[in-house]
Amino acid sequence: VQLQASGGGLVQDGGSLRLSCTASGRTFSRDDMAWFRQAPGKEREFVASIGTGSGSLIADSVKGRFFISRDNAKNIVYLQMNSLKSEDTAVYYCATRSGRIITSWRHRAEVYSDWGQGTLVTVSS
Repeated sequence: VQLQASGGGLVQDGGSLRLSCTASGRTFSRDDMAWFRQAPGKEREFVASIGTGSGSLIADSVKGRFFISRDNAKNIVYLQMNSLKSEDTAVYYCATRSGRIITSWRHRAEVYSDWGQGTLVTVSS
């Protein structure tokens, strides 16, 4: 599968962005999807995931501000980011693997086999 992330850019503190991740290469609707991010000098961290039934898991650091959704007909997963803060500055990656992932593992980067190239989000204060 190939993942293409887009939608990043420069935004002011308190602003919003919507990231998109377009998948191709296999039946997308059967796969769990996730967003991770990596800030300069920091490890990659989980942001959000969405299951095949659209149930979502959101990291505590962005809960209430970020929302994940998917459009299976278009093979796209979205990350709506509101009330952005400078600490949200990072490269954002979408990830997936074939099939479903048990909920308790969906925050772990190592369970995902396919990754997009990343899109940079910069929040200026």
